[in-house]
Amino acid sequence: MKDMNKRMNFRKIFLMIADAVLIALSALVSNAVVSWYGIVTHDKTMGIALQPLRIVGMMGLEVLFCFFMLFIFGSYSKVWRDLKAKDYAICGLSVVLGLLLSFIFAHYMDRPATLQFMVADTVIATLVIVLFRVIFHRTFIAIEKANEKEHDTRERTLIVGAGNAARMIIQEIQYSQSDPNNPSNSILPVLMVDDNMAKYHTKIQGVEVLGTTADIPKLCEEYKISLVIFAIPSCTEEERKRIMGFCAESGCRIKTVPYLSQLFLEDGQQQILSQVKDIKIEDLLGRPPITFDKTRIRAFIEGKVCMVTGGGGSIGSELVRQIAKYNPQQIIIVDIYENNAYDIQQELYLEYEDRLNLVTLIASVRDYAKMEMIFEQYKPQVVFHAAAHKHVPLMETSPAEAVKNNVFGTWNMVTLAEKYKVGKFVMISTDKAVNPTNVMGATKRCCEMIVQYMSQKGSDTDFVTTRFGNVLGSNGSVIPLFRRQIESGKPVTVTHPDIIRYFMTIPEAVSLVLEAGAIAKGGEIFVLDMGDPVKITTLAENLIRMYGKVPYRDVEIKFTGLRPGEKLFEELLMDEEGLQKTDNKKIFIGNQIDIDPNVLTNQLRELRVIADSNDNDRTVEMLSEMVDTFHHVTNQ
Repeated sequence: MKDMNKRMNFRKIFLMIADAVLIALSALVSNAVVSWYGIVTHDKTMGIALQPLRIVGMMGLEVLFCFFMLFIFGSYSKVWRDLKAKDYAICGLSVVLGLLLSFIFAHYMDRPATLQFMVADTVIATLVIVLFRVIFHRTFIAIEKANEKEHDTRERTLIVGAGNAARMIIQEIQYSQSDPNNPSNSILPVLMVDDNMAKYHTKIQGVEVLGTTADIPKLCEEYKISLVIFAIPSCTEEERKRIMGFCAESGCRIKTVPYLSQLFLEDGQQQILSQVKDIKIEDLLGRPPITFDKTRIRAFIEGKVCMVTGGGGSIGSELVRQIAKYNPQQIIIVDIYENNAYDIQQELYLEYEDRLNLVTLIASVRDYAKMEMIFEQYKPQVVFHAAAHKHVPLMETSPAEAVKNNVFGTWNMVTLAEKYKVGKFVMISTDKAVNPTNVMGATKRCCEMIVQYMSQKGSDTDFVTTRFGNVLGSNGSVIPLFRRQIESGKPVTVTHPDIIRYFMTIPEAVSLVLEAGAIAKGGEIFVLDMGDPVKITTLAENLIRMYGKVPYRDVEIKFTGLRPGEKLFEELLMDEEGLQKTDNKKIFIGNQIDIDPNVLTNQLRELRVIADSNDNDRTVEMLSEMVDTFHHVTNQ
């Protein structure tokens, strides 16, 4: 408060000094004008100028009386930010009255001024004083705005799209200014872009359209933008992908309005800003989200006892979350890693309290006796088998462990599922099982063969496999690794500049598993049409940009070479499987391959003996014998 009073007193003193100087100069200029006019017109009566002593005295009188009138009319007590046209008029009137009083006083002091001088002085002084105040006011406002900008903590924001969504966002931000606790106050809309050229230079609530979506990187740099809000909820996925690419190039933080079908505008309320979310890496994949038949899934899950092995993992925990929404009789989480199991248990307790019958058990699928105790006690009707070792490089160095966990863990589960008459058994596989080049993929292909064998031999259980590509954010996915590298300031490591992968989100993967289980009749391998593959290099570049950094400048991308067992291109289907359509146009069924039961069981016995002996080389040889499409690639 003291600092503010000091600033106000300084401005008042500065203005008074300026007024005194301007009034005095106006008198001198007026006197010179009158003299010059008389010389030019040769009219001595019109050009009578005041003598030096008289003009000095007149200047003193004018300053004194003008100060008096300006004080009387409150010209020095006005708040400069609030000056209006009438304030300028009052200021001009104060100067006129002050000059008039000075002329009258000079007349009674027997030192009258000429009429020509009085007219010229009144006009010049009034104009100069009023004009100075206009300039002073505008300069003051400009400085204040500059200071506000410098200390403004709000995020300078570019809005993509100049339609109804943008209008609603801007209105919400402006209406929220009266509420200091409203989170919308952290956003400062600076400009908009729109590809409709008819909107160029139009404004919404004072925010102007200054370019097209292709101009986003340039405009963000020019206007020092830190946040981009994508506000076109009705655009096509192809347009969204293209525009998101420009947004990512800007290096700004990106938020996006949900798709039109996902917006909630209830009871006439048009609140949209609260639904704007941070962009996720999956928004840059260029594929619309997969939709699933929730009614069919509900009929499959509701009222049943559901077991999820690996229930604490990234896929398993999402399975548990989604199953919980469909009112199961009971959910049994089985996981060997207690920390993950505990995390999902506490999450569900917090969300459902006592409305969900949840059992969390620490156990390994490799322990047949323990797993049989669980089957016997809880009698699951649906089993989702997600437990597996999935890290490709780690499994290359520990093939025997991969076999023990993946192959024989699956064998234990299918054997018990058949014995305890489980209704449906759904195994989660991977695209790496197709023409595998690594141990992990080969073990998962063995698991598919086991499931197909169990279905082929006939039982009361429907055995089914679901196969999909890389899952964003899952354990073993590149995204968590990239995030850790970026956040720690280290280079992002990509094995090869041309490596590509199919991607899906964890919720999509889990919805596929659930719908596959719902429509399964036994023996199918369900495959998701995952659209076009994505270059890992592009994924890394986009993720770096989402952190507000520039690839190769702020964050280096290092190419480290293909890892053992890794291949450039993943496949989703084996050549001999073919495809069958389902009701969901994104889900296909691979035809079942006949399994020779005697050959498979004999090979499994031999593989168990080899794996138990921890002979890694012989284990890989046996996998190659069992999986004729396995071509081990060491990349050494």
